[in-house]
Amino acid sequence: MKNFVEELRWRGMLAQIMPGTEELLQKEMVSAYLGTDPTADSLHIGHLCGIMMLRHLQRCGHKPYLLVGGATGMIGDPSGKSQERNLLDAETLYHNQEAIKKQVSKFLDFDGSEPNKAEMVNNYDWMKDFTFLDFARVVGKHITVNYMMAKDSVQKRLNGEARDGLSFTEFTYQLLQGYDFLYQYEKFGVKLQLGGNDQWGNMTTGTELIRRTLGSEAEAYCLTCPLITKADGKKFGKTESGNIWLDRNRTTPYAFYQFWLNVSDEDAEKYIKIFTSLEKDVIDALIEEHRQDPGRRTLQRRLAEEVTRMVHSQDDLDMAVAASNILFGKSTKENLLQLDEQTFADVFKDVPHYEASKDILGQPAVEVFNQEGMQIFPSKSEMRKLVKGGGVSLNKEKLAAFDQPVTADDLIDGKYLLVQKGKKNYSLIIVK
Repeated sequence: MKNFVEELRWRGMLAQIMPGTEELLQKEMVSAYLGTDPTADSLHIGHLCGIMMLRHLQRCGHKPYLLVGGATGMIGDPSGKSQERNLLDAETLYHNQEAIKKQVSKFLDFDGSEPNKAEMVNNYDWMKDFTFLDFARVVGKHITVNYMMAKDSVQKRLNGEARDGLSFTEFTYQLLQGYDFLYQYEKFGVKLQLGGNDQWGNMTTGTELIRRTLGSEAEAYCLTCPLITKADGKKFGKTESGNIWLDRNRTTPYAFYQFWLNVSDEDAEKYIKIFTSLEKDVIDALIEEHRQDPGRRTLQRRLAEEVTRMVHSQDDLDMAVAASNILFGKSTKENLLQLDEQTFADVFKDVPHYEASKDILGQPAVEVFNQEGMQIFPSKSEMRKLVKGGGVSLNKEKLAAFDQPVTADDLIDGKYLLVQKGKKNYSLIIVK
């Protein structure tokens, strides 16, 4: 059985660890949990380091619990936030929980017969009937206000980093998270909590609550992964268009694949250890191969392939690779027609866009592509020359003649015309 802590350590996935944690993990099969708030119906790649921790945990023979914070998601966590979260209703939270489980099922085995099969739990199940008086008596009496005030997440909010200060609701969050650990410790035998390094304060409140409630001999531990950043110090997983989501309806597999393909060399070396399950010798060989010839982008390609296949599927990876080749490699009209509309839009989002009315249909290509306001060709005569030399394509098929009619049959998804001048010069006409 692999050493879980050692696995995290060489992958750069270990930030803080409580004394005794590694010894416990080597002594027995340990049940460990990681919490996520179901504030959306999809995880984004900022959640992936935590999910990969659970994946490695299970592969090392231990039992992962994914806790969906149906109750705490209704409140909001002050850690690293400058404002209180919007509160969600129970129906939305349930929908989000089911969507998240479907996504995480690609990383963890929830259905196996092994004793370390993954479990999903929701803290709403044990918090919904927990009265305020019960909470004050069972939890509140064990943790002092002094202890709670000393936490970094609380201090930052109180010292003016937030406009509105810290609400009582959020102040109690660390006690709620602490009780989650206590409840799972007693109910499921969970002895270890995993999380991002910004959660360390809340997590240690849980171990403190367990020891004060059950006695100092109670074995409860915490382990965190670092907060992932990019080489330039900017936040990982954010682009100009927002988060990179695991849900294909929010981020297409093509855009997902492109994100990983375009990371820097320095980030690729770091990310391939964190976001794939490749073994150390394979990764070391890939890094060495990449350093020999960085221009081939060996690391980025393998990283993009592994993560896209894991999050989506082999078919989605094949589609993403084919879509990438449309701009930069040899492809056909058939390849274009295989793309769904969102992927098509993603592939060509950075090429010049022009709009035209349906009145153009039936007219010669030289008229369609040289309308007023379009700057695809310098002139009609220039286009004629290029067509004669085989340098103009419509939807990846070379124009046979400059006066070839453009018809409704040429429209992709009923509205697009892709004009290509030379090898890499594209324009997109949207017919409305």
